[in-house]
Amino acid sequence: MLADTAFLVDRAAWAGQNALPLFFVVLALLQVATCAGWWALRRFNAFGISPTHFLRLGIAIGFGVILVAAGAFAELAGHLQAELAPADLALTEALRASAPHPALLVFAAFTRLADTATLTGLGIGVAIVLVAMGRRWLALGWVVAVAGNGLLNQTLKGFFGRVRPVQPEGFVVEQGFSFPSGHSSGAIVTYGMLAYLAVRLLPERWHLPAVATAMALAFTVGASRIFLQVHFASDVVAGFASGAAWLAVCVMTMELARRSRRRNSPGDRVSTPD
Repeated sequence: MLADTAFLVDRAAWAGQNALPLFFVVLALLQVATCAGWWALRRFNAFGISPTHFLRLGIAIGFGVILVAAGAFAELAGHLQAELAPADLALTEALRASAPHPALLVFAAFTRLADTATLTGLGIGVAIVLVAMGRRWLALGWVVAVAGNGLLNQTLKGFFGRVRPVQPEGFVVEQGFSFPSGHSSGAIVTYGMLAYLAVRLLPERWHLPAVATAMALAFTVGASRIFLQVHFASDVVAGFASGAAWLAVCVMTMELARRSRRRNSPGDRVSTPD
């Protein structure tokens, strides 16, 4: 156990010293994975698979996301004070000593994309637009997803009660508990739902750019919380996990409800293929 902890601390310190290059490498890998996954889905569609099979595939993927994300969250929570706390501290201290000032300014701007005020404004604004378009069910799903994630995150934070790292002055100062990161989960859910709405409402040529942009924004917001030292790394990973699980639940529910309405009202159509 001590050897494992020492290894994690050593790797965390190395990651903190090389955080900026690692950020760009992981961001690039995520974009490649997103494009590859989208290409695979398009190829699957090219074989003329029926809408029912697509629904089953979507449900399977959704359940997979829920199980993996919930498992990751449980694993992080179970090791929070033992193995992870020293590694989190080592990474934060290495970042404090090595993070370049211009990069911190950029991350300070990106982190505002998941501030409570920003997400609340997006939540209200998008809901109004959807209602004006006559998409009341989409508006309801959107509001439940965004607001529900906020309630879930506050509940989890209150349950775990983890204090934040000591925060440097001059960039961003946050109050309240730390685990899981609300900015990370909020970015995953809000920008993931925006990508889902884009897939539902926009022409197909915009689908992949919307999904890839949402992925990049969510990851960058989460990374900003570590760079700005207002969250430990495990807080951010846990926020990604809880946000991904909640997003999968919301999207699956909305898709199942859409199929049910289509069966009951054959004339009701949406702009994207089933």
